[in-house]
Amino acid sequence: MAKDREELKEDGSRISLAIVFFLLALVWLIAFAFGELVEVEAEGEAYMSEIDTQKAVEERALNDARRKAIEKAQGVFIRSHTLVSKAQLTDDLVFATVRGRILKEEVLSKNWNWENRIHRVKIRAWVEPVYPERGETISIKLFLSKVELKEGEEVKIFYQTDKPCYVYIFSIAHDGSVTLLFPNSFYRDNYTEPNKVYEFPPKNSPLKLKAMLLPNFKGEVAEERIKIIAIKKKTDILPLGFQEGLFKVYDASSTGLTTDLALRLNQLEPSEWAEAQVVYKISNNWR
Repeated sequence: MAKDREELKEDGSRISLAIVFFLLALVWLIAFAFGELVEVEAEGEAYMSEIDTQKAVEERALNDARRKAIEKAQGVFIRSHTLVSKAQLTDDLVFATVRGRILKEEVLSKNWNWENRIHRVKIRAWVEPVYPERGETISIKLFLSKVELKEGEEVKIFYQTDKPCYVYIFSIAHDGSVTLLFPNSFYRDNYTEPNKVYEFPPKNSPLKLKAMLLPNFKGEVAEERIKIIAIKKKTDILPLGFQEGLFKVYDASSTGLTTDLALRLNQLEPSEWAEAQVVYKISNNWR
């Protein structure tokens, strides 16, 4: 009887393992079918100190290769999204939330350089994008005093978060150029208390935001956006931009903002940050 129970337990374990492997294979096939699975190759390395074991160093090198594979795949996800949606590159500030997860990997080569005490490994990995669940992160409310503006009209930005955090407010122009409105050289403190409504520029501020069309704009109405990114901990997430007066400006032809910001945000846990945006229109007074 005891033997029968042991055999049943072993059979149950084998069935459980088979179900797990089947589910993993199913996830892999679904991701492949939807075209989101990305195949990349990456190399990792690790140095062996006097106190390291060979196994520990090999594991560190493998983890380094995995990290680089995910970084490569993230770049592919961003570029693919831009091509598919035909959106401006700066619209990837939304898509920057994507992370990556390795579903399958294959070791292509591994070797030791005993003279330099370095282990290198090369892998092929199949990576799928992972989109954070927005319900588990910061909740942001964002709105403008007006969303239909005439050129030269003043506008206010209002925002609120449900958790204490640090906010970054971007203006994305019709041509795709990005201006970091807040923080800036005049207002540097971007900390927000939970459930408190903030406005930018603040009341009685000498700083004014006015709707302005770009000098080379030829149409009648330009559609632009305000985007806010909120982070729980004070973090340096922005690459260097061109300082234009009070604000940092990122040229539309530069991919540095999107790529660098995406990588920096992806180093954070999904629950540590969130984003929101609002669209507004500026009409030409002369038409």
